[in-house]
Amino acid sequence: MNAEQSYLKLLQELRKRKDAGDVFELAGLAMGGAWIAERLAADLSLPHFGVINVAFHRDDYAEKGMTALRTASTMPTHLPFEVNGANVILIDDVLLTGRTVRAALNELFDFGRPAQVELMVLADRQNRELPVSAGFVGEQVSVPDSQILVLEKDGSGKFSFQLEERAA
Repeated sequence: MNAEQSYLKLLQELRKRKDAGDVFELAGLAMGGAWIAERLAADLSLPHFGVINVAFHRDDYAEKGMTALRTASTMPTHLPFEVNGANVILIDDVLLTGRTVRAALNELFDFGRPAQVELMVLADRQNRELPVSAGFVGEQVSVPDSQILVLEKDGSGKFSFQLEERAA
């Protein structure tokens, strides 16, 4: 699992679309997806990027409690573009069940009705509970159910994945 290599693959795909004249808005899911969207916007010389915090739309909000509130306060939803009619590319670090993407769509639609929504992920773990798939995938990975992939960003902004044991 090479997060940096996956990032460069996604960057190349978006660069082709931008060069072809495609107009799109980037919206990263807090936290890892927002890091990716921020770097993509800089590397593509885009004027802005959005952040979507799914904390209040999660179906496990009651279980997450204070953790969800802290995330929402440190990286709140911020969409510096008109959502109505926009072509939005949602960006996340890892796609697993599809539940976070469902929550992100609920949050996005609270701000308007986009013309199109596409999904971009660095890593696809391929274990869905919902019918969600990404149009842009950096890498398909196989990780034991007992572990989670955690995106990390170093001081220079380079990405890496760490494996951690899933909390009980």
